[in-house]
Amino acid sequence: MRKLYFLISMCLVFAYTIAQEADFAFTHVNLITMESEIILANQTVLIKQGKIFAIGSSDDISTELAATVVDGTGKYLMPGLAEMHAHIPGNRDMDLLRETLFLYLSNGITTIRGMLGQPYHIQLRDKVISGEILGPRIYTSGPSINGNTVRSIEEAQTKVRAQKKAGYDFLKMHPGLTRENFDAVVTTAKEVGIPFAGHVSTGVGVRRALEAKYASIDHVDGYIEGMVPSSIRVNPNANGFFGVNFTDIVDTDISDELVALTLENDVWIVPTQAMMERWIGPEDPDFIAENPEMKYMNPNTLSNWVRTKKGIIGAPNYSGEQALKFNQIRRDIIKQMHDAGVKILLGSDAPQVFNVPGFSIHRELESMVRSGLTPYEALYAGTVNPAIFFGDQGKYGTIVIGADADLILVDENPLENIANMRQQSGVMVRGRWLPSREIELSLKQIANKYSK
Repeated sequence: MRKLYFLISMCLVFAYTIAQEADFAFTHVNLITMESEIILANQTVLIKQGKIFAIGSSDDISTELAATVVDGTGKYLMPGLAEMHAHIPGNRDMDLLRETLFLYLSNGITTIRGMLGQPYHIQLRDKVISGEILGPRIYTSGPSINGNTVRSIEEAQTKVRAQKKAGYDFLKMHPGLTRENFDAVVTTAKEVGIPFAGHVSTGVGVRRALEAKYASIDHVDGYIEGMVPSSIRVNPNANGFFGVNFTDIVDTDISDELVALTLENDVWIVPTQAMMERWIGPEDPDFIAENPEMKYMNPNTLSNWVRTKKGIIGAPNYSGEQALKFNQIRRDIIKQMHDAGVKILLGSDAPQVFNVPGFSIHRELESMVRSGLTPYEALYAGTVNPAIFFGDQGKYGTIVIGADADLILVDENPLENIANMRQQSGVMVRGRWLPSREIELSLKQIANKYSK
C-alpha cells in the first residue's frame, strides 16, 4: 500500500511539473482524438513549442502555472481540418494571399493542398512553416500539366523533371492530354519519384488513369464517362461538365468495375461534391450570391461567379432535372467507393464558383454526409486520411502526444451533427491560438474592405 501511495504522489508531481512547462492548456474539454469515435470527457491537453506534449484527465493534470489556459467546459477539441483541393492566389499580391490563407484558418483548416502551383508557392510553403507568414501547412503542386503545356513526349519528360527538381510536392494533371503524352508524363514521374493527381483527360479515360496509379483523382473526374456502355458510341469530348451530358445514358452497374479498379490501384478520391452541386445545380445564382460567406469575396469575383453559373443553367440544352440526377449518381458513387474501402479525402476546390476559402469545406462536409457518410467518417477524410496520404501519421490529423498543435475548439458535438463544425470557439495552428473574437474581427475587416 505504501508503494501505491508513492506512485500516486510521483504521478501528481509529474503532472504539476509538466504543467509548469506548458505554453498553453485546454482544460475540461471533450476530446475527439479521431483515433476512434469515442469521445473522452473532461480532458486537459498541454501544448509546448507548437506541439502536444501531454494529454490526460483534468482531475489529474494541474495547469496552475501554464502560460495560457482556455476552459473548454462543454466544448469539443478536435484536430484541425485539411482542405485537399485548395487554390492559392497565383500572383504575389501579398494582401490577397494573407487574406486567403486566413479565410482557410478561420474555419479550422490547418493544412491545404494547393492544386495549381506557382514557383513562389514553394517559398510560401517554407515561410508558413517557419512562422514568417500565418497560414495553414501547405503542400503544393507544380504548374498545370495539360494539353497545352505538354504537346510532345519530350516536353512531358522535360516538364516533369523540372517540377521534381524545383521541389514541388506533386504534379497537377489537367485535361487535354493525349494518351501518348500522358503515358510519357506517368513514366517520367515514376522514374523521378513525384506523384501526380487531379483531372482525367478524355483522351486517357478513367480506366487508364486508375491503372497509372494517380495519387488522387479529384472531382470524381472520368467516372461518369467510364459508366457509359461501350455499345453506345459517343464522342468523349461531348461529355459536358464532368460528364453531365452523359447522365441519361450511363449504366450504374458499371460502377462496380470502376470502384474495384480504384481500390486495386490504391487511388484516393477527392469528391468536391458541394462544388458540383452549387456549380451546375438548378439553384438561382443570385440567391447563392447572398449566402453569408460571399461578403468575404471581391465583388468582381462574385459577379463573375454569378455570370458563370447563369451561363450554365441558361444554356439551351441545360436541364435542372438532369443536373439533380447527375449529382445523385455522383453521391451514390462516393458512398459506394467509401463502403468498398476506397480512401476519401476532403476537398472543396476553393476558391471556385461560389466556393469561399474555408467556408466551402463545411459545405463539403455536409455534402459527404448527404452522400451517406457519418459525420465521423466525413471528418476522418479531412483529418486522419490527409496525414496518411502524405505519410505524416502522428504529425497532424489526430490528437496524440508529439503531434503539431493544429486544433479546433468546437462549441457542440460535431459527431452528432456535422453542421456543428460551423460553430467554433477558436482555432490553433502549430501552437498559435486564434480565439473566435480575433477571427471575427479579422473577418469583419475583410468584409468591410469589399463592401466599399
